[in-house]
Amino acid sequence: MIAPYNCVVVANGSFPQTALPLRLLHEASVVIACDGAVEALDKAGIIPTAIVGDLDSIPPRFRQRYADRIHIVEDQEINDLTKSVRFARRSGQQEVLILGATGLREDHTLGNISLLMDYAPLFRRVEMLSDYGIFTPIQQTTTLDSEPGTQVSLFSLAPSGRISISGLRWPIHNRQLTSWWQGTLNEATGNNFTVTLSPDARIIVYRTL
Repeated sequence: MIAPYNCVVVANGSFPQTALPLRLLHEASVVIACDGAVEALDKAGIIPTAIVGDLDSIPPRFRQRYADRIHIVEDQEINDLTKSVRFARRSGQQEVLILGATGLREDHTLGNISLLMDYAPLFRRVEMLSDYGIFTPIQQTTTLDSEPGTQVSLFSLAPSGRISISGLRWPIHNRQLTSWWQGTLNEATGNNFTVTLSPDARIIVYRTL
């Protein structure tokens, strides 16, 4: 269901433990680490291509070991994940997979998921993967792959927009989702489903693995 990514950004949340995210991480030719994720990457035997952040979370031994690939960004108006994603953009990456952005603190999880909508215009493809599912931001009518029984939730980040969906057990017809729960806990009935958006709609789709 998930095509390989050349570039993976690793945040300092729950480090992946399951086969799919670990395989995608090991297969990536570019690994950009938020500074706090360096220790987990080291335990997994992965050397990051770049380390981005304000360095408030990186142990001193890694500052010395990776001095040639550290990029300090001290802007306190954005978090380390955004700093790393913007670095990927400046480096010319067109497709970015984000790992380690969920888990641990719920406020960080919610904030990071919502940031996907900010990242969407920057890349041809950007998604956030955990051990349990994948988040995909969509800005226009899109057909997404699934399998029968895949659990699907939709979160609207622009409540004034209208959406319709087909290919799920409980269709939605030209509806505004004004609260996050309203598009959750649906189920795919086939190998794909389509989310139709009005021009002002912005949706993050979650699919279980």
